[in-house]
Amino acid sequence: MLLSFPREEKEWTRLFNGQNLEGWVPKIHRHDVGENYANTFRVENGQILVSYADYADFGERYGHLFYEKPFSSFHLKWEYRFTEEWLTDAPIYTYRNSGVMFHSQSPESILKVQDWPISVEYQMLAEEKEGVSRPTGNMCSPGTDVFFEGEKDPRHCINSTSPTFRWDEWVKAELIVYRDSIIHHLVNGDTVLTYTQPQIGGGVANRFDPEIKIDGAPLSSGYIGLQSEGQGVLFREILIREL
Repeated sequence: MLLSFPREEKEWTRLFNGQNLEGWVPKIHRHDVGENYANTFRVENGQILVSYADYADFGERYGHLFYEKPFSSFHLKWEYRFTEEWLTDAPIYTYRNSGVMFHSQSPESILKVQDWPISVEYQMLAEEKEGVSRPTGNMCSPGTDVFFEGEKDPRHCINSTSPTFRWDEWVKAELIVYRDSIIHHLVNGDTVLTYTQPQIGGGVANRFDPEIKIDGAPLSSGYIGLQSEGQGVLFREILIREL
């Protein structure tokens, strides 16, 4: 007789220690990997703050702060809220817009002139106009493709079913990722989007190393990155548990 036992759940690990950016690597468009231009990513009051206080202008400096090691199957959770800061020379779509990239290429493989990493994004949005729906926890796909409702979806972004939140509300976000099979986005504990088969493909990412972008290749692991696109945002309680 075979006995089955439930798998022991791994402990949660803090990716952000609440004190400094130890273990994190910045990569900002038009700058070398490791250069935290104008102190874009900083720690204040136990939170990671994306700040443009020392910028003269945005200058298409799309940035990401990557954790130093890749992950494959995992449960990631964090809390975020936006700040009032937004650079008016950034594209209008970046207003009250940020995100967390995952299954990304390594920061070291992102070229200095490359704008976005080849990755999948948990997109975070807040209310832009009062009374107009703008869900958060959406999926965007720079240099990647996913399957939604059984078919490869041509859209760069797929909206979730979440409610709309004010910019100054703290939101609890979660990602549950099973390699290159199935992915769930959660907002405040509710599953708001599910899709499958993340793979390299599609457009949007520009000036990448062509040897990296092998369209159709499954994305079964990669790096996690916090986004900076001209909108100020705060991150806290960044925890991961490998599955």
